[in-house]
Amino acid sequence: MMQKTAEPPARSQAPRSQRDSERTRLFPTKNDLPAETRARVAGLLNQRLADCIDLQTQCKQAHWNVKGPEFIALHKLFDEINEEVEEYVDLLAERVVQLGGVAEGTARCAAERSTLGEYPLEITDGREHVDALSTALASFGRVCRKAIDGTAELGDADTTDILTEISRGIDKWLWFVEAHLQGQQHGNGAR
Repeated sequence: MMQKTAEPPARSQAPRSQRDSERTRLFPTKNDLPAETRARVAGLLNQRLADCIDLQTQCKQAHWNVKGPEFIALHKLFDEINEEVEEYVDLLAERVVQLGGVAEGTARCAAERSTLGEYPLEITDGREHVDALSTALASFGRVCRKAIDGTAELGDADTTDILTEISRGIDKWLWFVEAHLQGQQHGNGAR
């Protein structure tokens, strides 16, 4: 049997994260975090889940459509990033469920909720994909760090740890992607 927290009186008056936690459905669990905390964290994680699913599709968009002299290197890099981002999707969704929530990971949820910018569909050049994907990675890293702060304030160290792991991974992939632009911008290492 599911517990449902109260609906907010005026949806447009409360911040989105608060609105999400107020409508979060919870299954009973023996997890010792208070139900309100679990609901708020599950709402926050579902928001990051939407962003992460969006990021994963953006990685595949770059992987499928990259062209140019660095095609094979970028094609493989974008696919490696996608595989790791797919693991982050699972980490986020499974943590929601561990807290008694419902992971809301459909494409429609992701499209409605993602805070990432729209990926440009018309680009093909490797440098353009590097720029677009590095922007998406940086945006996702920023919202992960914000979520780390939020879950720490709520006292959920386990979720904070998961988000920290994801943030570290995203920073690594951002470095790998940006290195393609940095070498070109600085004459392949010239000062």
